[in-house]
Amino acid sequence: MPQTVVGAPPAGGTPAGGTRILVRSDLVILVGGAVFIGSMLANLLLILGAAFVVGGLKHGTQRFAKTRARDTCVLLALATAALVLPSVAQYSHSPAEPHVKVLSDVVAVVLLLVFALSLPAALRRQPAAGGGGADSAGAPEAPEHEPARWPLWLAVGLLALASVVSALVSDWFVEALQPSIQTLHLSQAFAGLVVVAIAGNAVENVVGIQLAARNHADYALSVIINSPLQIALVLAPALVLLSLFTATTLTLVFAPMLVIAVVVTVLIVALIVFDGESNWLEGATLIGLYVIIATVFWWG
Repeated sequence: MPQTVVGAPPAGGTPAGGTRILVRSDLVILVGGAVFIGSMLANLLLILGAAFVVGGLKHGTQRFAKTRARDTCVLLALATAALVLPSVAQYSHSPAEPHVKVLSDVVAVVLLLVFALSLPAALRRQPAAGGGGADSAGAPEAPEHEPARWPLWLAVGLLALASVVSALVSDWFVEALQPSIQTLHLSQAFAGLVVVAIAGNAVENVVGIQLAARNHADYALSVIINSPLQIALVLAPALVLLSLFTATTLTLVFAPMLVIAVVVTVLIVALIVFDGESNWLEGATLIGLYVIIATVFWWG
């Protein structure tokens, strides 16, 4: 069934460069650079910053496993490079510019492979999360695992039902978003970067802050940072490859300001978490940077 693209195309006509709504008779999907990058920025700056502030004010300096933090920084750096290089090729008019779609497809495959390769190591380290490891001395012990309260079939069934309900709620949310944007005179970039990004991750954001408040720094860091990692390493590449079979072409080319914002964000976050410690001042710094970036996109 044909799709109708609502929203002005970005500079250069690259379909994935800006927020847009793909409308079908039975499905409404909000896709675009501002949403992808916005979800990453919201978690890495606003939510991680809030967790550091809450945990720091309540428990002082919090510590988490350095090995996990370093691995996370490496994956974030890779994801950032992968998201930035196609955009650089496009805007610098390099010889790769006419082939930016092929470049995006190659990058998408590489990101998915790296994510798959990272899973075994992440699963092996999982029991040590929350402290107790050689590189997390002084960290609180991990909370004890409770026995399963639901049988597997019930858990899977409820997860499937929740997915369907989430799709319906997303449909209503997108339909209500357009008139709200016009009424409040918000730019589409700001709506995707801030409103949609925060609303879409609301539940896990609250959980991450609660874990920090309980002094489970490792778990808080994992919950908050894994989401942007999955967006960059799985969701964005998967949508790019999926677009090969649809009428809409998606690439990994983003608006220049989005590229700059994500590069600055990852650099700051890497500097803060690389030492395996956090405090409330570092959290306030992250929140301040988020406010600055959000203000930049207020006008579009």
